[in-house]
Amino acid sequence: MKLLLTHAYFLFEDPKEQQIMKPYAPLGLLYLSSYLRKQGFAVDIYDSTFGSKKELFDLLRDGPPSTLGIYANLMTRLNALEIIKCAREAGWNVIVGGPEPANYPEQYLNSGADVIVAGEGELALENLLRSSFDRNAWSQIGGLIFRGEDGSVIRTPSAPLIKDLDAQPWPDRERIDMHQYLDTWRTFHGKGSVSLITARGCPYRCNWCSHSVYGVTHRRRSPKSVVSEIEWILERYNPELLWLADDVFTIHHGWLFEFAAEMQRKKLSIPFECITRADRVNEAVAQTLAELRCFRVWIGSESGSQRILDAMQRGVTIQQVRSAVRLCKSRGIQTGMFLMWGYDGEEIEDIEQTVAHAKACQPDVCFTTISYPIKGTPYYERVSSRLVTLGDWTQSTDRDLRIKGRHSRRFYQHADDLLKSELLPAPDPARTLAARMGLQMTRDEVEA
Repeated sequence: MKLLLTHAYFLFEDPKEQQIMKPYAPLGLLYLSSYLRKQGFAVDIYDSTFGSKKELFDLLRDGPPSTLGIYANLMTRLNALEIIKCAREAGWNVIVGGPEPANYPEQYLNSGADVIVAGEGELALENLLRSSFDRNAWSQIGGLIFRGEDGSVIRTPSAPLIKDLDAQPWPDRERIDMHQYLDTWRTFHGKGSVSLITARGCPYRCNWCSHSVYGVTHRRRSPKSVVSEIEWILERYNPELLWLADDVFTIHHGWLFEFAAEMQRKKLSIPFECITRADRVNEAVAQTLAELRCFRVWIGSESGSQRILDAMQRGVTIQQVRSAVRLCKSRGIQTGMFLMWGYDGEEIEDIEQTVAHAKACQPDVCFTTISYPIKGTPYYERVSSRLVTLGDWTQSTDRDLRIKGRHSRRFYQHADDLLKSELLPAPDPARTLAARMGLQMTRDEVEA
């Protein structure tokens, strides 16, 4: 059975990304392709990043129809639903997977999907394709959600997770136009970057974070496997940068030191950036990252209020974050900090602590977001009784949900203004005062 894979993200429909222009190849889809082709299946990829809906829809309508697999997340829901509709009208079987569909099974099935792959996709998708789309066999396949003959939603037990990641083929980068990604990076930033992963999953339990694909797990590739892939990437694409896209790159210190030794043995060196947790950075880790030419570490700080961090079940302290930033900066590594406004229970005092925390850290880059509950997470369950849906599910995302009683969006814009004012090299007292006054004036504005 022939399979066409796509991922429903169109760069030229994303105004924010068009300002940033740092696209990366869809690794999850490319891993599925390489795995399934190794098992003998015929797989094509429509990489929608630089494509268009019209081009994809024409491809679906021209056929001949077979089976379409769509990766969907909360940001691509609307596009995924349009693709499902077009595919079904053109006679395709439709499979959906990714982090969101398993959390909204009835909605995706009602929108035309035949079946949902829940969790890690390789084994479930392989067995689904081997069934030749025979629904009578689906109840025996792990990791599927579909409708039974009586119309009820059937969810089979989870598919086994892949134990030996080294045995899996590298992502199918050669099946897409990687040079288009590199050319885009070089055009807008002067340097090209390629992404890869060294592990799957995150064992931590931050209660706003979704674990819908890999669960609360952590499986690593061997340092030799990762370094071999890096060596091939450098020879094949000659990028100037790498993005090591693990959830927590420095989680296993022994692994990191072995990786560094293998890179040195192979005489490989290239600047890269990665994400970590503050409690997984110490003197030896920071020094190793510097020697590996890590140029930026992203640290999930989220809040400068320990009360809010504890409510999030982050498992880190404010002092650990400050120490991690200091250790990295002292070795010439840039630091990026993620901050979140509006977590349930946050008040002005917590915001001011967050601003003071960021000012003390002085990160090189600071990104903020207003917290939003993702279905399937403990945070979603915590605030579910107060959620307000502003639009039809098919025309909105989880980011559009409002939490009744929370401060207004205008309030958090003043929080952003205050943060920016304080992070300026020489804070403008007038801007800082205006932002603080804005917080006070809008503190009683709440979401309906």
